[in-house]
Amino acid sequence: MSYGVAAALQAAVFQKLASDSALTALVGSAVYDAVPPGGLPETYVSLGPEEARGRADATGAGALHIFTVSVVSSAAGFAGAKAAAGAISDALVGAALPLARGTLVGLTFEKARAKRVEDGDVRRIDLTFRARVDDE
Repeated sequence: MSYGVAAALQAAVFQKLASDSALTALVGSAVYDAVPPGGLPETYVSLGPEEARGRADATGAGALHIFTVSVVSSAAGFAGAKAAAGAISDALVGAALPLARGTLVGLTFEKARAKRVEDGDVRRIDLTFRARVDDE
C-alpha cells in the first residue's frame, strides 16, 4: 500500500470541484478543503473524511481511497442541496483527474446520505466516492 498519493488526489478533487461551472453556478466559490471560520454562505461544499486501503499488486503500490464530499445548506428544503450534490457527482464520477503524484485508475460514486442537522434548520448531504490510485 501507498498513502503517498493522498494529498495529490485531494488537491485534484478540490480543483475539479472549485472549477466546475455547473457547481460554481450553484454555490459560487464556496468549495472548501477546510471550512473557514466565521460566517458561511447559505450553501457550501466541503471535502470531508477519507479512508484508504492498500491495493498493491505485482505492478506496484496502490490504494483505494474512500472519501466524502459534503453539501451543507441553511436554505429551506433539500432542492438546492440536492442540485449541488448532483453537480458534484456529475463532475467527479469517471473524471480523468490529473494527479501531481501517481495515477487515478478510476473514480466512482458509492453512496449518499441526506439529513437535517442542527435542530433541522440545516440540510447536509454526504456523498461518498471511491478512487483507485496507483503510485508509480
